[in-house]
Amino acid sequence: MIKKEMIAMLLAGGQGSRLGVLTSKVAKPAVAFGGKYRIIDFPLSNCINSGVDTVGVLTQYQPLRLNTHIGIGIPWDLDRNIGGVTVLPPYEKSNNSEWYTGTANAIYQNFDYMDSFNPDYVLILGGDHIYKMDYDVMLECHRAKNADVTIAVMPVPIEEAKRFGVMITDGDKRITDFEEKPENPRSNLASMGIYIFNWATLKEALLNNADLPNLDFGKHVIPYCHKKDASLYAYEFNGYWKDVGTLESYWEANMELIDIVPEFNLYEEYWKIYTKSEILPPQYIADNTWVEKCIIGEGTRVYGKVYNSVIGCGVTIGKDCIVRDSIIMNNVDIGAGCELYKAIVAENVVVGADVKLGIGDEVANETDPHIYSSGIVTIGEKSTVPAGVTVGKNTVIFGITDLSDYPDNLLPSGKSLIKAGGEV
Repeated sequence: MIKKEMIAMLLAGGQGSRLGVLTSKVAKPAVAFGGKYRIIDFPLSNCINSGVDTVGVLTQYQPLRLNTHIGIGIPWDLDRNIGGVTVLPPYEKSNNSEWYTGTANAIYQNFDYMDSFNPDYVLILGGDHIYKMDYDVMLECHRAKNADVTIAVMPVPIEEAKRFGVMITDGDKRITDFEEKPENPRSNLASMGIYIFNWATLKEALLNNADLPNLDFGKHVIPYCHKKDASLYAYEFNGYWKDVGTLESYWEANMELIDIVPEFNLYEEYWKIYTKSEILPPQYIADNTWVEKCIIGEGTRVYGKVYNSVIGCGVTIGKDCIVRDSIIMNNVDIGAGCELYKAIVAENVVVGADVKLGIGDEVANETDPHIYSSGIVTIGEKSTVPAGVTVGKNTVIFGITDLSDYPDNLLPSGKSLIKAGGEV
């Protein structure tokens, strides 16, 4: 039998609905980030940098681009004969078929995959956070404490703790109690959704709770282990960790990459972030242009002025354009004379000449004010914005649009323009 000390199970099936049109046709872990990466590159790179060479990636929602990106795992050195990376979608079984209905249910449905490696430990990860963590150090802590379960936690301001699962610990970091999104938190140690289980402990918890609807780690598995007097310990992480689950946090995390001294550094030699790279020509910056404090991806051509922005690969920014505080994903074509202010433009978008994005006062979005906020203009993938239009703040455009969709050549602040073929 194959024997692995620790395998990782990476939950990458989430829709990420708070990212609005950015995740209408792609799973959240496959969303572009930082000019050349996708969000899932970070936990995958953490795995190989930590010596974890067996990773099951659990996919469900819109998995095509994620599957294509991961392939056989070559960029992360996870193309192994034994172990490596395996994409694990839901599949038809002889007695029943069901979608993954909760985080732990997804793990349970892949019980045989885990058991085939006879691991000592199973590492459970989410596929939608930006961070660098050495999981081997967490495993050392797990072993030193003789723990059954170790939960990675991060100190957060006490007033923010109510948004998380909170761990209450003793002086030895043993977890004595926990609360799921408490109104009055008794601790500021927030669960990061990263767990190391002894395989025997996880096996028992999954088998004994398999029939629970929407089986979840935070709601069911961890409480079960606690009730059974398993030894639960917290592993405190104090590095950079960002949940990019909202448009505002996604925009902020990208902008933090271009700080003069970035809090999250993509350029460190000792902890590289790996990704699938296309064979592209180098960037081209034309004469009479200006690029200041930006990330510019391969194959991008700049003929205008770009400030404080993250520009992906294969982008064209036309002559006399001004782009500020924006995220432009791969293969976007921006016509001449455009102005973009605090815009998020998804992949394969065409913006006509003389378009102005992010103009005017802030007005709450009419359809989804909890998603389209903070003054950001969001354009979904494969959309077209016709030449000469002006678009306000807290707006969203998705689909092939033409001048008839913009009365007086204007989409006012707070408006949503979703065309057929661009359904969310």
